Amino acid sequence: MKYLEVIAGAGSADTVAETAAKVKAMDFRLGPVGADGMQPMRMLISDDKVQRVLDLLQTVLGAQPSARILVMAVETVVPPPDEEHRKQEDSATAAREALYEGMEKSARLGPNYLILVTLSTIVAAIGLIEDNVAVVIGAMVIAPLLGPNLALSLGTALGDIGLMKKSISTLFVGILTAVALSAALAYFWPNELTSHEVLARTNAGLDSVALALASGAAAALSLTTGLSSVLVGVMVAVALLPPAATLGLMLGDGRFELALGAGLLLAVNVVSVNLASKIVFFAKGIRPRKWLEKQKAKRAMVTYVLVWILTLLILVLIIMEREALMPRNLEQQLKDRLNISAVERPTPADWTSLNPGVPAAIR
Repeated sequence: MKYLEVIAGAGSADTVAETAAKVKAMDFRLGPVGADGMQPMRMLISDDKVQRVLDLLQTVLGAQPSARILVMAVETVVPPPDEEHRKQEDSATAAREALYEGMEKSARLGPNYLILVTLSTIVAAIGLIEDNVAVVIGAMVIAPLLGPNLALSLGTALGDIGLMKKSISTLFVGILTAVALSAALAYFWPNELTSHEVLARTNAGLDSVALALASGAAAALSLTTGLSSVLVGVMVAVALLPPAATLGLMLGDGRFELALGAGLLLAVNVVSVNLASKIVFFAKGIRPRKWLEKQKAKRAMVTYVLVWILTLLILVLIIMEREALMPRNLEQQLKDRLNISAVERPTPADWTSLNPGVPAAIR
């Protein structure tokens, strides 16, 4: 439930009152007219009607530069709304203006973002090297790279080229920073980088694609429905920073084959999160207000989705080819390391020669 306060010219009172009646506001009040001719008008509405009210009021009050619309959350109402209103509240989608404000902050490339990326990269890299799952999860929860991905999807849904460019540059700088820091750490690290947590993120499979798609959809859904608590689980499930840190560690350690696997996993996560979140934003009706902007957003959405689908298909083909070649690659590495022409299973005769004291019946 939201409490809307409209501050506009007193001559707009009838129009605002008609809007409140059109959306069946639960309450509507007019305040006193100020010395400047502006009048506060307040209405109580359910969450599912916020976007409609904002669209109607912005259309009507667009010619008043000094007009303001304030949206305030309501913690509780006494007496509580009936069951029908509760169901409408549960199915409500957050207003695009509220989503935009939060995502625009996530897309800003500033000192705070770079500090978060740096700190979370250090935490993730050390957790990966030391095989400490709790530390790696801690870096996942910080999740500075998830915000620009979701902001990119929202920018496309709204046809906002500025937000899209800002999100792409922020994401690129964040990934580059994480990879560079991890590579520098691996270069000076004295021990072997062979922990389970590191090696687990050097192999991308089809299950990684499914996980990233589901997590990206969950992230967008949690934003549009206001269930922000779900985001913590999403951050852990579709963590972008550990694969980026692993990519840097493998590059710094000179293990380029494993670095390719980590880079592939990172690319799959980025593409899947963007694709799934864009589909959710579209399904939830997150679109621009004006008709011309809707047409631009529609064209951007079609191009955006096709590019991401094509990219994901290419990545899936690479994953399948990599999985098919991996057994042969491992066997070749074993041959080269042992300096033998073939890797064969020992025969019973070999076991006899290796264990002459063992009775034949037991052998």
